Amino acid sequence: MRVVIAPDKFKGSLSAPDVAKHLATGLLAGFGQGIQATRIPVADGGEGTIDAAIGSGFTRRTTTVTGPLGEPVKADFAVKGTEAVIEMAAASGLALLPEGPSSDTAKKATSIGTGELIRAALDLGCRKIILGVGGSANTDAGAGVLQGLGAVFLDEHGNELPGGGAALAEIDSIDFSNFDVRVEATEFVLASDVDNPLLGASGAPAIFGPQKGATPDDVAELDAAASHFVDVLAATTGQHAKYAAKAEGAGAAGGVGYIAIAALKAERRPGIDVVLEFTDLEQRLKGAHLVITGEGSLDEQSLLGKTPMGVSRAAQRNGVPVIAVCGRSTLSREQLADAGFHTVHALTDLEKDVQKCIAEAGPLLEQLGKHIGVYLAERTGTTDNKEYLNV
Repeated sequence: MRVVIAPDKFKGSLSAPDVAKHLATGLLAGFGQGIQATRIPVADGGEGTIDAAIGSGFTRRTTTVTGPLGEPVKADFAVKGTEAVIEMAAASGLALLPEGPSSDTAKKATSIGTGELIRAALDLGCRKIILGVGGSANTDAGAGVLQGLGAVFLDEHGNELPGGGAALAEIDSIDFSNFDVRVEATEFVLASDVDNPLLGASGAPAIFGPQKGATPDDVAELDAAASHFVDVLAATTGQHAKYAAKAEGAGAAGGVGYIAIAALKAERRPGIDVVLEFTDLEQRLKGAHLVITGEGSLDEQSLLGKTPMGVSRAAQRNGVPVIAVCGRSTLSREQLADAGFHTVHALTDLEKDVQKCIAEAGPLLEQLGKHIGVYLAERTGTTDNKEYLNV
């Protein structure tokens, strides 16, 4: 019996590798030695993308970069040959704000560290860079990425400007004389499901700024500052910079999507598709009897292309049944069936207290894994043990 375990993280509780490990432990306990559990941690391009890359043969690298508020932080990225996977949350994420988001941090947070991570990958000879975005602290239109790669922003007096979205209002010119020339010879992939433009009512400041601490006044200020930045960048590099601001995905990660499209010439692709490609999930599904996927919460957002749906589609293409495991599910039986899930097991089926589910996710996942293992053993006739069938 060969089972592929391909979950996302259980946010706030367990990483994807830990989820897969606990499920595999339970499966082995329930089925016995006749089962092979292939663990493939996955993600949708946001947080957890590095774990997915490491689980697929990439090597973890660590470097010190500039954090969202200018402090030094150690950030991981992943390398395999000349390909790198960068998770911008590791350098520029909300989780790195020591006091949490506020009006002040919303205006000052920068994506400089993400640019520095790109440069670190270039230093290692990488010429294809997958940029996984999500969980960002910045609303700086991606200007910090350019700064991290050597661009200098100057005000009308020739003074260098700091990072952050609010400072963009003071840009008079951009000096690209020390910009990293290796960018031109590098292929970039923007792994993102966000289709918002950079500016306006559905732009990055308006839609995502409040999540990062921005007040209504801050949103208006950040949107105006980003618009001014687009004008200056277009005057410096060409009108394509204006068109890029309206592109789908330009509003991703506080506008890092904009710079990826406008300056890095990145191809935007759904995050889950990118991750499933570099994990080689399709090929590794061949010959499997079952796939187990899941995430912390199976809900309406999951149906819009998050990890479980991507894994389910891949499994269906290969004729392999899919079981979902989650912390909780708010979806109806019909929605789950339409999504391709044979059955769904939630931690809340075992423990009604959600906080206990979060704190004790590991042992609970092992119980679910054991239940699934016993069920599979029953189906294959290897045991008569029914102790866990009613879990």
